[in-house]
Amino acid sequence: MATLAPPAAAQSAPASAGAATDKAIDPLDVSRAELYAEDRWQEPFRRLRAEAPVYYCEDSAFGPYWSVSTYKPIVHVEALPEIYSSQPTITIADPIEGEPRMPMFIAMDRPKHTEQRRTVSPAFTPSEIGRMAIDVRRRTEEILDTLPIGQTFDWVDKVSIELTTQMLAILFDFPWEDRRKLTFWSDWAGDIELVHNEDTRQQRLMHMFECAAYFRKLWDEKKGKPMTPDLISMMLHSDAMSEMDDMEFLGNLILLIVGGNDTTRNSMSAAVYGLNLFPDERTKLETNPGLIPNAVQEIIRWQTPLAHMRRTATQDTELEGQKIRAGDKLALWYISGNRDESVFPDPDRLIVDRENARRHLAFGYGIHRCVGARLAELQISILLEEMAKRRMRVHVEGEPSRVKACFVHGYRQMPVQIETY
Repeated sequence: MATLAPPAAAQSAPASAGAATDKAIDPLDVSRAELYAEDRWQEPFRRLRAEAPVYYCEDSAFGPYWSVSTYKPIVHVEALPEIYSSQPTITIADPIEGEPRMPMFIAMDRPKHTEQRRTVSPAFTPSEIGRMAIDVRRRTEEILDTLPIGQTFDWVDKVSIELTTQMLAILFDFPWEDRRKLTFWSDWAGDIELVHNEDTRQQRLMHMFECAAYFRKLWDEKKGKPMTPDLISMMLHSDAMSEMDDMEFLGNLILLIVGGNDTTRNSMSAAVYGLNLFPDERTKLETNPGLIPNAVQEIIRWQTPLAHMRRTATQDTELEGQKIRAGDKLALWYISGNRDESVFPDPDRLIVDRENARRHLAFGYGIHRCVGARLAELQISILLEEMAKRRMRVHVEGEPSRVKACFVHGYRQMPVQIETY
């Protein structure tokens, strides 16, 4: 296999953030936001997988980094958290010097990661998922029954955002009338491109502090009261998270909001877009609703709502024959691992009865695997089930507007019309 590794001098370049230089754009720099906004990320990743599964990008808007683009090395890195740390951050964007840090348990290593993750895990146990299923179904039914037949509307806003925002409000015991604030904060928190512009960076900080102040009020209201089955109360009543300072509190809120909002909502949009793109697969699902559980896994694989996670090497090591140095930044491209031809034949197709769809990496792997994965699967499953009950077929009326970023892989708007079959 050919490699595209840089010479030793380039490999030893510091892994610090910085703007791209005046050099020609590296066609294999897959951190470029326009690749995702224009939905043309597939080809550079295809080339990386074929020629350089572990590739050093010397020059990007986020500084130098290693791209890990195939399934096996992604799993290898995820399985070795002592060598490949989740600190200081989980995205390719480095922390900005002088900006307040917002620690979150997904960007922590053991043992603190384990302690804080254990605090929120009870919200996502099988019994809790079962308890929430009744409410998820009721709310899904209500939303689907209000959708216009034969009229164009925005699926992202009317369905995907509304369903996931309602779920977040319930998880946080958040004031119902203000629930769209969660969507607003999630959009600002998850957009790593904002760091490139000082004005938008400051706006982002302002909105994050607004988020923290709002949640601090909810926190204070629950102090001294019995524990309730919501995330704020669980944190408040735990040894691991009850004494968090303001910035760690904010960091974990951002993690739970983005994790619960952007991921599920973009998979719900992908379900409509993908089934419209592959009508033979839609027919397969319509004629056999028993395929829905597997189709959910395939939709999540095909979309991969978080394109990457970042790890930082704690020591000199080797990965797929490439010398990784302590401090080097690695981007684990889940979006590419989920299109690895050696694992998923014909990977660019959405195949609702794909035999190994559940092997996808969209939830991560190892100790940092998404704590809310079962809830996300539940919400998408119920959406497809209720659409099937109504014999609801959704036609995409034009190309969707997509998120312009290499972290959240999603949709801003998607015009659709509904018909029944």
